[in-house]
Amino acid sequence: MSTYSPSRTVAIPQSVEEGAAFAGRPLLLPTSFLANGAGLFASMAWVGFGLSCLLWEDLGDWSRTHGLAVSVFIIAGIIFAATLGGSLLGRFGTGLRKRAPWLLVLGLFLTLWEVATAKFAWLPLPFFPPPQAIIEVYTDDLPKLLDSVFASVKLQLGGYAIGAAVGFLTGVSIGWSRSVGYWVHPVLRFIGPLPATAWLPFAFFTFPSSWSASTFLIALATGFPVTVLTWSGVAGVSNAYYDVARTLGAKPSFLVLKVAIPAALPHVFVGLFMGLGSSFAVLVVAEMIGVKAGLGWYLQWAQGWAAYSNMYAALIVMSLLCSGAITLLFWTRDRLLVWQKGVVKW
Repeated sequence: MSTYSPSRTVAIPQSVEEGAAFAGRPLLLPTSFLANGAGLFASMAWVGFGLSCLLWEDLGDWSRTHGLAVSVFIIAGIIFAATLGGSLLGRFGTGLRKRAPWLLVLGLFLTLWEVATAKFAWLPLPFFPPPQAIIEVYTDDLPKLLDSVFASVKLQLGGYAIGAAVGFLTGVSIGWSRSVGYWVHPVLRFIGPLPATAWLPFAFFTFPSSWSASTFLIALATGFPVTVLTWSGVAGVSNAYYDVARTLGAKPSFLVLKVAIPAALPHVFVGLFMGLGSSFAVLVVAEMIGVKAGLGWYLQWAQGWAAYSNMYAALIVMSLLCSGAITLLFWTRDRLLVWQKGVVKW
């Protein structure tokens, strides 16, 4: 009696070409297996980091080594729990699983950093402090660091807001009016290519205080890219939009506020992103030279006292501040340009 069943048939290559294709077919692992594997390895990497803090004696006097190890073991446990029960933890677990490869690389990097500095001094001290030395800065020198962060944020926000507002208005004026462009365009071509830091002597001599001079330099660094990109966006609006609006009886003010500016907003946000990076660079230089407060001043103070752990701690804070500002700008762009969802790719 025949026992043949179609459900049990196996696909057998019928030709040389099919056989080659069948043999060369890659073995694909399920996505969930790969994600869980990366999460488990990331958890193991963080456990290794914690063990590296405890297995060998520190070459220096750092009081936060034990606390750092405990915190690292907690992080490893969280990664392990999110890997096994990501669906139960909701968005938090899903986010951790997506970032498992980065967590794996970060754990390995921190382990190597700990071993190469605090345990065996492969990297010379104090130029390369260990992780626990930077943790000590955040616990012992937190008030001074927070005062510096507050001063930098206040200076940055003031200069960036002024530069963005002036740049936006100037860009719209140039893009809309040829007469304004006739007078402003040569000035932009003369001032724009010069880096804002080149105006340091002029700014500190002209303005009554170092704070106002630094605000001017940050505004200058922000204003030029915002002006150019806004001008490009307004000038690039299709004439068909204006023709349709005029047919419906639109006035010039309506054409500017309801047609030109909304259509140019993607270009405006590109200018805002470019101005944000330039303004942060000018902020640090201005604080290191003239302003007696802020993260730039803190960096110079730490360098003068050879407190390299304080310097690295300030650099990490600056990186987080810049990254947070960029994230906030992305969030604002996504809310304002929701009507262009799927069109704007950056």
